[in-house]
Amino acid sequence: MEEHTIVVDGDVVIGNHSDMGYGLIANSAILGERVNLSGDIATISDVRIDIWSRIEGSVRTDENAYIGEFVNIGGKLVVKGDLDVGNDVNIEDGFEARGWIVVRNPVPVVAYIFLYIAELLRLGKGEEVEKALDDLFSNEEEELSIDIMIIPNGSRISADSIRVPGTAKIGSDCRLVGNIRTESLKMGDETTLYGSIRTAGTVELGENNTIHGNIVSRGKVIIHEGTHVLGQINAALINIHESARVDGVMRASAGISFIRDEEEVVKDNELMRIDVPNTQK
Repeated sequence: MEEHTIVVDGDVVIGNHSDMGYGLIANSAILGERVNLSGDIATISDVRIDIWSRIEGSVRTDENAYIGEFVNIGGKLVVKGDLDVGNDVNIEDGFEARGWIVVRNPVPVVAYIFLYIAELLRLGKGEEVEKALDDLFSNEEEELSIDIMIIPNGSRISADSIRVPGTAKIGSDCRLVGNIRTESLKMGDETTLYGSIRTAGTVELGENNTIHGNIVSRGKVIIHEGTHVLGQINAALINIHESARVDGVMRASAGISFIRDEEEVVKDNELMRIDVPNTQK
């Protein structure tokens, strides 16, 4: 997260009725209905913007663009591929497109996915569809290494806060700015957050993270090896690795426990078994 832009190595998917206080630089971008974005969009691949969304800056893509009805773009639209644009679209600084220009309302994102699956079924690729649906609706934990940013419906992201109405999952090697407000949080490794964390549920921080703020949770806080919290921690229960560092005070109504490396625990147990004498007669 830069001063005015969020930079993603992969793709970005923004849910309906979300409010973004940044611009976007990504491989591709999909924006739902009534999304407000306070900046520019620049992508290598396609851009798809659903109806009634508002982009305060310019939109530039090296591939195709799909702009739904009643979209408002405050800057310029530059498309190196084809452009599908709906009715009543307002582009204040004009547009450029090197490919075909079709004035029609593009297929909504959900319908686009449905048609894509239907085409796979028509081609007899039922196994691929079944696998894709299993991956999409699986109850297993998602891998944090996927290079994609998914923002749920109704989220609010600004320079001050990151508000998500559900669980937040943050990958590794990220740089985030803002105070996180969410139901629960899981963070990968080597991530830096310039802000605090407040949740109703569990907070789990991976290895070697840096949190420039406080952590407040009504649930459990789990902190793994090498993570540094520059503020305080207030939670119901705290599990923290012995190599982690907290500059402020830790408070937990249900207690604080320290996590030790498994090798050290095994070594200590072996020493205990050697040192304890055999008192049986």
